[in-house]
Amino acid sequence: MRKPHDISIDRTLLVYVLHLAASNECSMVSDVKVQQLIFLAELQMLGKGLRGLHYEFMRFPYGAFSKELDNDLLALRKKERLQNFDVVGQAEDCLPLLEKSIAGVEANERIMEILETVVETYGPQDVGEITASVENVEMSVVDRPEEKVRIRDVPFHVIVLVPSRVEVTGEFSVPPATLSKLNTALGM
Repeated sequence: MRKPHDISIDRTLLVYVLHLAASNECSMVSDVKVQQLIFLAELQMLGKGLRGLHYEFMRFPYGAFSKELDNDLLALRKKERLQNFDVVGQAEDCLPLLEKSIAGVEANERIMEILETVVETYGPQDVGEITASVENVEMSVVDRPEEKVRIRDVPFHVIVLVPSRVEVTGEFSVPPATLSKLNTALGM
């Protein structure tokens, strides 16, 4: 279960990913593409021992899906921080706050590099291509870590990623004063 602090960080990084996608002129045509981008980013972070995002994902017919991520998109739209997939209004205030909290914090810098790389690599792909990329990801079986299985071979509605169960050496963090400002910008 995500804590309020985790939700703030998740929504801030989500806003950043959508900002990056717009800056790179990536076509964000559906929630499915956003889900796949965030899944790939979170998976790479955890693979490098970092926790930036806190979304749990399950296998759906179109790849990985997180109800928490879906709820965050909906909440940001209701608070008029997103218009479709465009960052608008007060949510734009998150970006300079985020940039200030990155400098000099190694875990934050590495997490931002991963987000940028994922958006640059997968952002230009259409929904079918990025879904195929996700379905080709190999993951370890929980009770047999030496055994790998492709996501496309996992039955539908099975949980494929639980970040709280993964040990990490670094985590995205912001000072309390910055978190308060982010919460205001996000309408929380």
